[in-house]
Amino acid sequence: MPTSSAGAISRGSLSQSGVTLLELLIVMTLIALVVGVAYPSAAAGVESLRLRSVADTVVSFLNTAVDRATRRQQVIEIWISPKENVLLARSPDLAFSRRLDIPGSFRITSVLPRAQVNPDEPRRFLLYPGGAAPRIGVEISNSAGRKRWVSMDPFTGMPSPVSESPVAAQSAVRELH
Repeated sequence: MPTSSAGAISRGSLSQSGVTLLELLIVMTLIALVVGVAYPSAAAGVESLRLRSVADTVVSFLNTAVDRATRRQQVIEIWISPKENVLLARSPDLAFSRRLDIPGSFRITSVLPRAQVNPDEPRRFLLYPGGAAPRIGVEISNSAGRKRWVSMDPFTGMPSPVSESPVAAQSAVRELH
């Protein structure tokens, strides 16, 4: 039974076309190799995007609290609870109350500035209208151990995601001067 490279089998005047089992196995092996090589990097990229998305959500949450303090001239209290994996923002009269639950595969692993308190206790910060914002840093990590920081700049009062610890960044700046 002669076979051409395109998989056509011919017997005299009858011609049949198809793919041989060997050709199918070779193609399936190549596809498996490509998927096996590409999957780990694609999965890591997706996890990195999810971590960045969670950090951006924390930035948005803190921006909302700062905006509320400024526009409504109200003191806003921010609670950050690593144990419960939640952030809360509320006004004294409770007219403004927001809650941000961090998704289960991510954890709040650290809150800056460091304080001599039980790490399981929620940290509390106050945002005063017209006042300087406190320097707040929140470290978020995923199940693979990758970390991302959200830091509130006391000069601008605006939170932003950063790739390294705000404490490490401050140390590097001090070493330059």
